[in-house]
Amino acid sequence: MKYITLIATFLIFISCKEEQKVHKGVTKLPYFNSADFTPNWDKGVHKIPAFSFTNQEDETITNKTFEGKIYIADFFFTSCPGICPKLTKNMGKIQKTYEQDEDILLLSHTVMPWRDSVPVLKDYALRNGVNNEKWHLVTGDKEVLYHMARAGYFADEDFVKTQDESNFIHTENFILVDKQGFIRGVYNGTLPLDVERLYRHIDILKQES
Repeated sequence: MKYITLIATFLIFISCKEEQKVHKGVTKLPYFNSADFTPNWDKGVHKIPAFSFTNQEDETITNKTFEGKIYIADFFFTSCPGICPKLTKNMGKIQKTYEQDEDILLLSHTVMPWRDSVPVLKDYALRNGVNNEKWHLVTGDKEVLYHMARAGYFADEDFVKTQDESNFIHTENFILVDKQGFIRGVYNGTLPLDVERLYRHIDILKQES
């Protein structure tokens, strides 16, 4: 009987350890340090580089704007008839979900800065219910924006195929960035299921922080 009790105690101990492993696995997000998005569970190496863009309110937006914040970044253009309306709609839903949460911000970069001037972004923001305190639509120099998309956020899937720096950027990615500037998740911003996964990962990231 004594041995049976010991065995039962040992099995319970092992079971608890396994539960802790599983629990740990779902309460920590990986880091993404390269364009192939191989998850690294140990540490972040790649941080979003320093940037300076102009938003829809003609304000300068930099890394300082997002210091100590979790944010979701994407790339779009205002005249896009394809995926961009879906991206904007889903970013709008994210904005509404976290409208009272000061720790969450949104950042949308235009990939057509020669058209998307500050007034154009302002009009787009008004038409899509953008909260200027929560969601920044930014424009700037084309080369800088494209470099940021590719080298900063690993956002342009086609760049690996073409290696053409002038090639037009078109990506469906939402990129989740933590309070330290590390990439912690990548999602298809046109798919409701992936947006739901983003919500879950934001909750995990907030607990982790």
